[in-house]
Amino acid sequence: MSINDKRKKNRMLVSYGKMEMLGWFSHDETSIPCTKSKVVIKTDRGLEIGKLVGRYSYKGGNLKINCDDLHEYYDRQSDEYPIGKGGTFVRFATAEDLSEERHINESAQEELQVCLRIVKELGLEMKIVDFEHIFGGERIIFYFLSDGRVDFRELVKRLAKEFQTRIEMRQIGARDEARIISDYETCGQQCCCSRYLKILKPVNMRMAKIQKATLDPSKISGHCGRLRCCLRFEDETYKQLKANLPNRATRVKTEHGEGKVVDYQILTQLVKVLYDDGKFEAVALEDIEILKDQRSPQQKKQQEIKNSNNDVSTSKDNNKVAGETAAKEQSPEEQRDASTDKSQEQRPNSQRTSRNNRRRKPRPQNTQKRAENKPQGDGQKQKGQNNPARKKRRRRPNKKNAMTKTQNNQGNNSTKKED
Repeated sequence: MSINDKRKKNRMLVSYGKMEMLGWFSHDETSIPCTKSKVVIKTDRGLEIGKLVGRYSYKGGNLKINCDDLHEYYDRQSDEYPIGKGGTFVRFATAEDLSEERHINESAQEELQVCLRIVKELGLEMKIVDFEHIFGGERIIFYFLSDGRVDFRELVKRLAKEFQTRIEMRQIGARDEARIISDYETCGQQCCCSRYLKILKPVNMRMAKIQKATLDPSKISGHCGRLRCCLRFEDETYKQLKANLPNRATRVKTEHGEGKVVDYQILTQLVKVLYDDGKFEAVALEDIEILKDQRSPQQKKQQEIKNSNNDVSTSKDNNKVAGETAAKEQSPEEQRDASTDKSQEQRPNSQRTSRNNRRRKPRPQNTQKRAENKPQGDGQKQKGQNNPARKKRRRRPNKKNAMTKTQNNQGNNSTKKED
């Protein structure tokens, strides 16, 4: 292996820029002094001054942390992966470099006022948050906030003409704004997003509820106006501890009796139990036993009553089925007698009659009359004889015959008068 290959392996992790970007930078130093914290580096944007990350964790010119572990920690597949391409190491920052940096920062306020004046003249709907003047003077980067897209081409032309350098406009969000301009939070520490937090993952109200934090937005919001990022730090721990605790309304058993869970404390792992006699007690998680039967005493009594009613109904159904099967085995006459007896039982006593005492209507004696009126011989009716058993059929008068009869009668009367 050549000396150049060995030199390529010497890398340092440096944070640079207003957004605190990270990158690996190759160098030729055999050792990293612990007293040096700022370095001059060469990036895609130009010559910059950055901060050395983990200056006490170098051995033989290399960072002790494994690169794969670092990539896994920051989740390389994330959209906000903070480690960039990096570049090359130029030198450790000298006193002259640091004084030049201070001079650039002092003159930067004049550049910011010029930019704000031009934005106001053009009437652009944007808020200039901050800007960054690269140490080598290659470019000036302005960070701004806006609700939508902004046509800043005229602004860039005028700024480039004013400062005689390359101008870059970069739109950021509310959290990036807090990362640039925020200082200290209510906890007394520097804001996490500006100090070390590189990936800003979403935070929701569920995290605040599970940690029993106040739900007042003004007390759990940060400089960006959103929920604080620190609510996410202990979310996994709270989830694991809550998974060990029983849910509310769970029936448990302790040394003092049975009851149900009404509340719990996640960090202390205490469970508040309401006993059946109405008393409350806070019990440790190790001293409770979750019952398999989760029914209360009242529910058990109701279930017993319901089971007894079901037994009675099932016995009635069984008797009914047995009666139906016995009825199918009986003969038709026995079934008829049984149905009549059953109908008599259902009637009132005044209407009940026995089958033997039931009156029957006498059958008409028409057979004798028919036999008397039958003619002798071949059974044909004689002329002029009427059958008394058979009703006479009234014939309706025919209109045509009636008219002919009246005409004939008139004609006979007229002939008689002539005679």
